[in-house]
Amino acid sequence: MTHGSIAAGHPETCRAGLLVLEAGGNAFDAVVAAGMAGAVCEPALTSLGGGGFLLARPSGERARVFDFFVDTPGHGLDALQSEPHFEPVTVVFPGSEQVFNVGPGSCAVPGGVAGLLHVHEALGRLPLREVVAPAVALARDGVRLTPHQAYFLELLRPIVTRTAEARRIFAPEGTLLREGETLRNPDLAGFLGALPDGAAHDLYRGALGARLADAQAEGRGLITVEDLARYAVTERAPLEARFADHTLLTNPPPSFGGALLGLSLRLLGSGQAAASEAEHARHLLRVMRATDALRADGARGAEVLDGLDGAARDALLTRGPRATRGTTHVSVLDDEGHAASMTTSNGEASGEVIPGTGVLLNNMLGEDDLHPDGFHQAPAGQRVASMMAPSILLGPDGDLRLVLGSGGSKRIRTALLQVLSRVVLRGERVADAVVHPRLHWDGVHTHLEPGHGEEVVSTLADEAPTQAWPDLDVYFGGVHALGADGDGMGDPRRGGDWRRG
Repeated sequence: MTHGSIAAGHPETCRAGLLVLEAGGNAFDAVVAAGMAGAVCEPALTSLGGGGFLLARPSGERARVFDFFVDTPGHGLDALQSEPHFEPVTVVFPGSEQVFNVGPGSCAVPGGVAGLLHVHEALGRLPLREVVAPAVALARDGVRLTPHQAYFLELLRPIVTRTAEARRIFAPEGTLLREGETLRNPDLAGFLGALPDGAAHDLYRGALGARLADAQAEGRGLITVEDLARYAVTERAPLEARFADHTLLTNPPPSFGGALLGLSLRLLGSGQAAASEAEHARHLLRVMRATDALRADGARGAEVLDGLDGAARDALLTRGPRATRGTTHVSVLDDEGHAASMTTSNGEASGEVIPGTGVLLNNMLGEDDLHPDGFHQAPAGQRVASMMAPSILLGPDGDLRLVLGSGGSKRIRTALLQVLSRVVLRGERVADAVVHPRLHWDGVHTHLEPGHGEEVVSTLADEAPTQAWPDLDVYFGGVHALGADGDGMGDPRRGGDWRRG
């Protein structure tokens, strides 16, 4: 007997979801269990102190999106109280360095806890205690750091070791945990275990929230008890984008990742099935460049974007607070035909921990390239926009064909574009489409993973300057995808896994 399948960013994240499926849960129980487990196993990419989006398609029902991303804080503060404290840290990436602002002033109002519990209440079947049990066990007993997770933590070393609370989690013996060592988070185990008894209410409307607000005030952060009490998960209809004879359901405005993906698919068209690999790659590059150009060119962009609904067009042309960084994804299908696609993020984390919970807070307010109009210009209570685009692909007859999503900042949409093009236009299996070498246009160079044929490389070099990468890399996203036929793949670029049981 089969129960379903799951693809995610860590083997233990997948195992948590599969355990819940095998216990009689549906896809929505499983995706909540996996989301909580991911907060333990993938701490550099996701946290209950961040937020995300879940696209749910119950069998035989209309799909809906649960938006539980972060809000801008500051309700109840006057101007004299609202000068936030930032602490710049330098993160050393391969080939470059980048300064991020962390600390209390970088934290937006978290939606992760509220979102997962909202989804469970709306669509889940098992008791919450059974759903949280796998994550509780992982946090209590520990999980060995995979090479990818150890690498991510090393990148974020100055952030995850900047406070005593964070060091207790990630450097319990005084040095940062390394690959193969065991990460334990007993405070997080306790918080997760208390969720069925009302810990979420305590965070958003109780004593725990007051402690968080006090810690924020002491550190010159902006989150207040009023921010927490006002936080609400929003349900929306998904954005629909036509692609060849298929329909993609994806993340709607106010986020713009889904709209950008929909625009790219429209530009890609359906005429690449018989093209050579070189011609297909050139067309992909031109679509990436055209998408960027149309978004930058307000008037002409608006004209071309008329094929999208008005809200999607406005989202692409509007400036405002947005977040694009450390991200992971979970895709779930169960044996009843329910489908869940969930992408979550914590930015790079702020180094701050919600008191007594082991939950790392996000730093969504602390990245200058995510706030084009300047820091803290948006009013309190505004939902931050995102590049995240959890998606479900429907075939010509409306039947589900693919569940997918990706991490990867600005590479989310280009990674998804390439996987979708290979599945729909090239007729490839999901696994082959996910592992196929990718390209990405950054505005100046075409970045190329190894494995492209000589003709492809030569053709792309004729189009624009190219930057060759020595290996498949996390830079190019992390697409965790499932096909309706049981095929699936967790992206090896981010240590992904997929399981069927």
